[in-house]
Amino acid sequence: MSLASDTIVIGKIGAPYGVKGWVKITTYTDETQGVFEYSPWLLGDGKKEYIVDLWRTHNKGVVAKLVGVESRDDAESIKNLEIFIKAEQLPELADDDYYWRDLVGMQVITENGYDLGVVKELFETGANDVMLVKANSNDAFGQKERMLPFLREQVIKVVDMQAKTIKVDWDPGF
Repeated sequence: MSLASDTIVIGKIGAPYGVKGWVKITTYTDETQGVFEYSPWLLGDGKKEYIVDLWRTHNKGVVAKLVGVESRDDAESIKNLEIFIKAEQLPELADDDYYWRDLVGMQVITENGYDLGVVKELFETGANDVMLVKANSNDAFGQKERMLPFLREQVIKVVDMQAKTIKVDWDPGF
């Protein structure tokens, strides 16, 4: 199994909490408790599945007790491991919606047909989401990367999942 394509990172195991196998959890889900909506978890190399037995909020974070992690030493052995889930555990989306991970690697083309490059990553900012596009090596404007605001209808005109292209209203020289 290739962890890069078949799984999604949703958090990370932190330090042990107490002596009975509890661990602190760093979550990457929108809502802190969202990490517990998925089960089982794959930790580290993804070869072993873990089930959350119990969890609760603690200060501004969360702590959890995993099945089979019974002592502080057990908790220490999984410390700093990333928490993965299988891609098929994600909820189904409507036809006109998509996950960011599905956009990575798609070709970005202006409405005039100029090839801006390939989506490298997407990330959140305070104002809006941003799409980082790695420009082609022979880009006529000498760009290596471009950051485009991910604003549907304003900048992002069409996302064609079949053709793996994103059509945008964007000046290639910007």
